[in-house]
Amino acid sequence: MIWICENCAVETADQESPPALCEICADERQWVPEGGSRWTTLEKLKADGTRLVVTEVEPELWGIRADPGMGIGQQTMVVRTPEGTLLFDCVGYVDDEALEFVRGLGPTLAVAASHPHMYGVQTEWAAALDAPVLVTEADREWVRRDDRVEFYEDEREVAPGLTLHRIGGHFRGQAVVEWATGNSGRGVLLAGDAIFTNPDRKTVSFMRSYPNRLPLSGNVVQRLAAHVEQLHFDRLYNNFGAAVREDAKAVVRYSANRHTAWVRGDYDHLT
Repeated sequence: MIWICENCAVETADQESPPALCEICADERQWVPEGGSRWTTLEKLKADGTRLVVTEVEPELWGIRADPGMGIGQQTMVVRTPEGTLLFDCVGYVDDEALEFVRGLGPTLAVAASHPHMYGVQTEWAAALDAPVLVTEADREWVRRDDRVEFYEDEREVAPGLTLHRIGGHFRGQAVVEWATGNSGRGVLLAGDAIFTNPDRKTVSFMRSYPNRLPLSGNVVQRLAAHVEQLHFDRLYNNFGAAVREDAKAVVRYSANRHTAWVRGDYDHLT
């Protein structure tokens, strides 16, 4: 039986009974509900009426969400290239209708995630679509099912113009997707929450833990910004579908400098 944490919606290994504690939620970057970890299954979610909703985000890019929402509530991003598709940050549920839609886009080249909070039921997706699960070597310890997992170090090309990059930060193995041919050739960065679009859509954030309000250092933020400045993109999406629609690289640089100045104490006189 595959168990799914109700709090983060990440799958377990195949086992008779659920774990006493979800280790992903118990880490300082997430949280365990009062009363302890609770678990569900794909069968129970289906019986409860859970379904997946697919929306077009932009040409050749779609988002998949669970309805009602579950776990952390991410939006799976499905990128189509001439060679096939990549699924990024899979939700913690899968159904026949969504699978039929994805199959209709062509062969699935890979399933991948930005970091462990976004693993969802990635192995279920990969098995149904006959695809590998791509995980950074630095996050190997967090993988609960590895029968389809292929580990990579710092970079993995999925298709021409579609590349996974390990940039670290939130997790050591945190990955982003550079879709260089997207956005009419201006490029798209699927940043997960390594670089998180803020509600104003004009700035981004960098955090060790979002729910627990734990920031990254200025040095790490500068490293992240310098890394993605080498990539080709003008638009950025976070793992909930919010976007910086243009000049995203400049927005990342501005936001990184602002973050660094605040944590360095440059603006202490304002507090």
